[in-house]
Amino acid sequence: MWTRQRKKRNTGALIVPAIAVAFLSYFGFHAFHGEYGIYSKYRLEERVAALEATLETTRTARVALEQRVRLLHDGSLEKDMLDEHARRALNLALANEVVIMRQRSND
Repeated sequence: MWTRQRKKRNTGALIVPAIAVAFLSYFGFHAFHGEYGIYSKYRLEERVAALEATLETTRTARVALEQRVRLLHDGSLEKDMLDEHARRALNLALANEVVIMRQRSND
């Protein structure tokens, strides 16, 4: 009769926990660094804040431009605004006027 003696190994008991650790590590990493992770949320919030600041600047500029356009409508036509636009477009000045040259603004 043959008898086999084997040393009992514990590697079989470590396979399932090792797979579970790898599985949890993978999803844990992507929970922080993935496309929809926590850090992506912070980057998105920063971008939203920057775009809202840009939007507010654009709205302010739009209100200013609308005010200038409102002055040129038929019902409330201001002669000074009309004169200013005509002189700027035609580059004209009268002989008794003083012309002050300055840098052009974005208005």
